[in-house]
Amino acid sequence: MKSFDTIILTVWIGFCLFAATGLVALGADPVAPRVDPAAFQAAVDRAVEFLRVKAQAPDGSFSGSVGPGPTAIVVTALLRHGVGVEDPLVANGLKYLEGLRHEDGGIYQPGALYANYETCLAIMCFSAANKDGRYTKLLKDAEAFVKGQQWGTGQPVDPSDFNYGGAGYGRHKRPDLSNTQFFIEALRALGNGPEDEAIQKALVFVSRCQNFESEHNTTGFAAKNPDGGFYYTPASGGVSMADKTPEGGLRSYGSMTYAGLKSMIHAGVGPDDPRVKAAFEWIRRHYTLESNPGMGNAGLYYYYHTFAKALDAMKLDVVEDDRGVKHAWRQELAAEILRRQRPDGSWINDNPRWLEADPSLVTGYALLTLAYCRPATASP
Repeated sequence: MKSFDTIILTVWIGFCLFAATGLVALGADPVAPRVDPAAFQAAVDRAVEFLRVKAQAPDGSFSGSVGPGPTAIVVTALLRHGVGVEDPLVANGLKYLEGLRHEDGGIYQPGALYANYETCLAIMCFSAANKDGRYTKLLKDAEAFVKGQQWGTGQPVDPSDFNYGGAGYGRHKRPDLSNTQFFIEALRALGNGPEDEAIQKALVFVSRCQNFESEHNTTGFAAKNPDGGFYYTPASGGVSMADKTPEGGLRSYGSMTYAGLKSMIHAGVGPDDPRVKAAFEWIRRHYTLESNPGMGNAGLYYYYHTFAKALDAMKLDVVEDDRGVKHAWRQELAAEILRRQRPDGSWINDNPRWLEADPSLVTGYALLTLAYCRPATASP
């Protein structure tokens, strides 16, 4: 006859096994790290203090040696977290950016090869600061400039050309999805809707960056890697920063897939469109916050902020991955970003590719990401 202790142990083990089985079966509810609102706000405050004390140059710039892009990203992030336009940290950054305004309407470093990219980031920044209309004329001129840079408008090209609709940089302004997503986002920040002609032209290019064959994409690249994700550009023979497949296809990767999905949503492509469905299925298969899928830790913080913007644009709070695990992505992402913050309040990537060894730029990316993850009770 079993002892009383043996019976109790047997019952307890049985209960634990039942409970464990139940937890698996009841996996419909996402289990996410709880982000304490006070800890969230403290992390933001430490980041703002880092930028205020250690990062801003006397001319108001952040990492101005590489152009105005980091300054526009940082100031936009500060505005998103409630730092006002009259605060010297923001006001001096805006003054620096305004000083780079050119007669053609662009806002870029003299002689820069990145005029479209820099102006698009500046548009998003000044749009966030334009509550009283002080930058309306500047924004109107900047809009005309970037639209004039688009392939198919200022860069005449036939719609059948793989450059068509895209935005780019460099001496030849070869278009790519990274520049084009910022172009679309800038136009949206200016109040342009999906019906805008430039956004619809951009959608043609975005669709051609997807590894998904359709009437919108006959590039031939998708047939070699039909996984639904996105790569850098179909122009100039096709380029993916994640390299090529053995068949010669262009590998999809995380940051560009979220960029492509976000761009399609902003261009009015609905959730039932096969392109959106294919992109979201790729995301379900590759859902992670540990890396930029396909790229390791290269461009990780660029990935985080594009990840947040895309899922927010889809109006999703929960993503169910292909294993059936549900993710409350805002909480998960906030917890991951807070975990990575350095003691001085900044963020940095161990992989320096794409300037992510620069704490000002990366702190700007991190703050932009957190703006989409703010707990309801954490005041900006």
